[in-house]
Amino acid sequence: MSPAGYPLSVRARLDQPSRWLWLVKWILLIPHWIVLAFLWLAFVIVTVIAFFAILFTTRYPRGLFDFNVGVLRWSWRVSYYGYAALGTDRYPPFSLADVPDYPARLEVDYPQQLNRWLPLVKWLLAVPHYLIVGALVGSGYAAASGMEDRRGYAYSGISVIGACVLIAAIALLFTERYPTGLYDLAVGTDRWGYRLTVYLALMTDRYPPFRLDQGGDDLEGLAPPGMAGAAGP
Repeated sequence: MSPAGYPLSVRARLDQPSRWLWLVKWILLIPHWIVLAFLWLAFVIVTVIAFFAILFTTRYPRGLFDFNVGVLRWSWRVSYYGYAALGTDRYPPFSLADVPDYPARLEVDYPQQLNRWLPLVKWLLAVPHYLIVGALVGSGYAAASGMEDRRGYAYSGISVIGACVLIAAIALLFTERYPTGLYDLAVGTDRWGYRLTVYLALMTDRYPPFRLDQGGDDLEGLAPPGMAGAAGP
């Protein structure tokens, strides 16, 4: 990874989706959603354990880190196949491991050392990102918390990514083509969300950039082997 690059790489290759399959992907993805519900529960537990490990040792235990990266990889493949992108009709594998020939890939650089105290305030530092990502994905959550009192305020609105994918689906239905601009925007929105997730999951101390890096290539991150030049349409 270049020193200037962000330690997360979220890349994709448009694998021309069919005209009709998106209509039934919600059914096909049910097994993945069930498995991911348990994996994300484990992800939260692992993150809590990592919090204390970082607090006392400034290190994220490597086995726990690799597990959480695997959950993110699995989620990205499912999201890319499903309604966060509709970028491929190739069914996602049931695996935490990297799948080099799958059109959606995710990698996170392992941090050798992390700031001991930063995990205590990351949730607060990320508030501006909550607002932006919330607007992009159509929902958000703002919290005001104290030692004895916790109050949360949920909001929802028009989903930018939902609108992109819906219009793309209609375009596929009638033209069999995925509009380039919509694809780039959808993947860029997904990428921003994963950067925020990695930061909040304590997997990096690098603050996410305020930038919508659109398209299949993640110019901020290093290309995984075999993905160099694998851009969008």
